[in-house]
Amino acid sequence: MDREWVRQQEALCIEEQPPACTSACPAHVDAREIAERARRGDFQGGAAILARYVPFPRIIAHVCDRPCEGSCRRVPIDAPVQIHALERACIDNATSFPAPRRPTALRFRVAVLGAGLSGLTAAVELARKGYRVVIFETAARPGGRLLELPAGVLPAEALDADLRVLEMLGIELRCASPVAIESLTTEYDAIYLATGTATKEPLAIDPATLVTADPRIFAGGGLRRRGEPYSPIASIADGRHAAVSIDRLLQGASLTANREPPGPQVSRLFVNTDGVATVPAIHSADAGGVFTPEEAIAEGARCLPCHCLECVEACEYLGHYRSYPKRYVREIFNNDSIVMGQRKANKMVNSCALCGLCADICPEKLSMADVCRSARESLVDKGKMPASAHDFALRDLAFNTSDRFALARHAPGTTASAALFFPGCQLSASCPEEVEKIYAHLRERVPGGVAIHLGCCGAPADWAGRKDLLDGVTAGIAADWERLGNPRVIAACPSCARMFADRLPNAKVMSLWTVLDAIGPPAGARQLEGRELALHDPCAARYDTGTQDAVRRVLARLGATVRELPGNRNRTTCCSFGGLMSFANPEVGEKVVKRRIAESDADYVTYCAMCRDNFASEGKRSVHLLELLASDASDPAARPSPTFSQRHACRGQLKTRLLFDLWGERRQPAPPAPADAVALVLSQGAAAILQKRMILEEDVRRVIAHAEATGDRVEDPTNGHFTASLRPANVTFWVEYSAGATGFVVHNAYSHRMDVAAP
Repeated sequence: MDREWVRQQEALCIEEQPPACTSACPAHVDAREIAERARRGDFQGGAAILARYVPFPRIIAHVCDRPCEGSCRRVPIDAPVQIHALERACIDNATSFPAPRRPTALRFRVAVLGAGLSGLTAAVELARKGYRVVIFETAARPGGRLLELPAGVLPAEALDADLRVLEMLGIELRCASPVAIESLTTEYDAIYLATGTATKEPLAIDPATLVTADPRIFAGGGLRRRGEPYSPIASIADGRHAAVSIDRLLQGASLTANREPPGPQVSRLFVNTDGVATVPAIHSADAGGVFTPEEAIAEGARCLPCHCLECVEACEYLGHYRSYPKRYVREIFNNDSIVMGQRKANKMVNSCALCGLCADICPEKLSMADVCRSARESLVDKGKMPASAHDFALRDLAFNTSDRFALARHAPGTTASAALFFPGCQLSASCPEEVEKIYAHLRERVPGGVAIHLGCCGAPADWAGRKDLLDGVTAGIAADWERLGNPRVIAACPSCARMFADRLPNAKVMSLWTVLDAIGPPAGARQLEGRELALHDPCAARYDTGTQDAVRRVLARLGATVRELPGNRNRTTCCSFGGLMSFANPEVGEKVVKRRIAESDADYVTYCAMCRDNFASEGKRSVHLLELLASDASDPAARPSPTFSQRHACRGQLKTRLLFDLWGERRQPAPPAPADAVALVLSQGAAAILQKRMILEEDVRRVIAHAEATGDRVEDPTNGHFTASLRPANVTFWVEYSAGATGFVVHNAYSHRMDVAAP
């Protein structure tokens, strides 16, 4: 994974961006957290947060001009959260404030001209860093424009309490002391001008650093805001920013490197306010608008609070790891970059469905699918992705591209084809009879001849990061396609259609459903007469609006009433098969399926075989659109999901029937293996165990055949059961069995999918 690319992906995640209220505040006070503390009645904590951002929290709690409130996300809904009143409530109800620590004095001396909020803030911030600071003020006492506020706005006790910090930090305050700048340049290492509008001529001040033409003199506050209304919080922000610049100057560091721009900003944080309820602002019973603790708690509860987390809320995978993409990207990159030690994030990398929903939802279009795909490919290239991670899916791919299923031929009696029907391996495994019927319909209605290609498009290899396997599968398909005369491809599976579009750019790829929309359904298609069906768009068809529309027209032609599920079309969700999620992390896969099937009580219809079967595996009545067109079953929505072993059998049987029914050929059976003679007796519980643990019946037969031939087994004398194991590749299979009257009875089975290092 390229480090710079990873950083770019991290930067796209805006969850850590400050909320609008904080961005609008020149001092970037964390108003969101203050509101949260107020909501919880933690006024001491709220006061501590305010004191973290401003050195004079009592003063600001009384006089802040509250620019934050105008940017509150509640403004278009009802009224902004009264952040200033919450700050005041926190200060009024706090019982103590931490005393500042006086650090060891540095040799540098800094002069501050002006004892308004800007100058006082710069002095405090520099003194906290150990600089020896002297404040020169022409007036008889400090405060600047604070002293001009109307009576009662800022109580004298609040002003005096905050200004005691000057003495605590050893700051020398010289009031009634006019001084010329020129007289200070030899005695002080840096100077901060905060004299309000006292200078006759405007100063040239760099807004990024507040430095003037003299590199040791800085200026802020009213000096750079001539003609603007007085803003206490902006003055504090200038003082803080100038202190950082002076510190960098005296430490020999860059004044500009890695610094946020000063003052208010526009927040990048997206906050979805759709559906947010109106909550009237709390009106204080106090004439001055001062909240009681109860009123502050109620007003704090009006804060949304502002977060993005759109993708996390929409995706069970992202929510499962209890964080958000910026942190995930960094963890995945660190997992990929580690030289020594365990790669503990491999499971996270492999659990993503690669469906792209997050990128569609994200305001910045961050794609965790791209991140996880890149990580998988990188780990495979480095030899750091255990072969066992995707063992079962890749074994399934090997079966689907072997002679046991693969087939590519012109229609019987033809030597040329205008089209090539590619039903896909999963539809062939789930609805083999319907595949036969729809192929007959295509041969009848599509002019120019329709060839057929049984096999896999290579998606599992792509999802596993196995570019070598994917290239091999693609090369085989391309060779078959060229041998058949480069016909246009009719893909029944959305994943296949997308793979061909990406991997066979010279081929014209069409969806089966757009073709059926044009030529009409086959005779005998089910007439639904207003039957309501909830339609699920497969994630592979996320942006394929042509297919989406065609499916809806086909359903309408059948008479169905279509209910759109939440987040359909470009916002549809994965069924957990994509990206091999359900293989890598069954826990997350189950969450994904259950969330989707809970969105409607109607029967589901979809046009992806794995979507239909995964829904059915959790007990949801679901039907594939092809079944509505070509199934003879009275209630196809009640059909259970086929097991992995049944899927293999269905594919092989489909090829056998096609060869015999269309070309009159009988398949030559493979030479029998010893395991073929092993008869199994599976209880319903044992069958469920094999399915859950991704163990094929042929794997069980091989274990038992090996154990019976070699005696390599252990007997439990309490029940007469044998336990045996076999490791044919990257998986060790264990089977508990006993001999029965009609075959070997399977009681339990499990497997270890792991790489075993050589001794």
